[in-house]
Amino acid sequence: MGHAYSAMIAHDMARREGGKFFVRIEDLDPSRSKKRWEDQILDDLDWLGLSWDRPVVRQSESIDRYKNILIKFKKELRLFECNCSRRDIKNALSAPHESEKFSGPDGLIYPGTCRGNNLLYKLNFSNVLRMDNSLRKNKSYSFCELGPKKGKISFSSEEFSKRVGDVVLWRRGYPAYHLACVIDDSEQKITHVVRGLDLFDATKIHTVLNSRLGLKKPFYFHHKLICDENGKRLAKRDDSKSLQKYRQEGFKASEIKEILGFK
Repeated sequence: MGHAYSAMIAHDMARREGGKFFVRIEDLDPSRSKKRWEDQILDDLDWLGLSWDRPVVRQSESIDRYKNILIKFKKELRLFECNCSRRDIKNALSAPHESEKFSGPDGLIYPGTCRGNNLLYKLNFSNVLRMDNSLRKNKSYSFCELGPKKGKISFSSEEFSKRVGDVVLWRRGYPAYHLACVIDDSEQKITHVVRGLDLFDATKIHTVLNSRLGLKKPFYFHHKLICDENGKRLAKRDDSKSLQKYRQEGFKASEIKEILGFK
């Protein structure tokens, strides 16, 4: 339901302004991507009465393009090879000398264990590659927000380093979400990105990436989250009812739109 809500906002915004509405299949992790799930997404959108512009981009078809961007901009991105497991990172953050223990938009804040591995003449794509965000000269970043937090959202590189850390840009065998979506936004000439408020801090990662890659920043609209009667965000991991389930129970598209606040 949350995805349907986001899609309807993006679709209506685009059509109202005479723009284009794109569907992008972010199928980078093969273990979590199935053709039948992609078909279900497109079928659900069609059932809701949403039309989209072609082509439908599938990120799994552009792996070499993401690799080439990393090779070309390895210096600007300050890439380094990381050998740490999630357990290694968790153990390092629990050490007595680590005073700041919190998670950021990309998971646990990386403690910089492998940061010295940044002299990469040839990138090893069979390993994890991170973007070094340790402080050099403090810099200011910003993006334009059109949603509930409307206005110019500014943050410093110091704040970003402390609250986000060294972001993973390449996992073992495929690009990370942050890298792929920033590159695709640029390639598709996306002017406005619509997403939930739960991704507000992740947009800071995309802002930094756009800056280092020299790409034009889109406008962002972070919409409210769809919650249950107790105010808890609907999420698949909590077995929230899917759109397909509502359809199987006989709900009409017009009823779903009404539930989500669309006339």
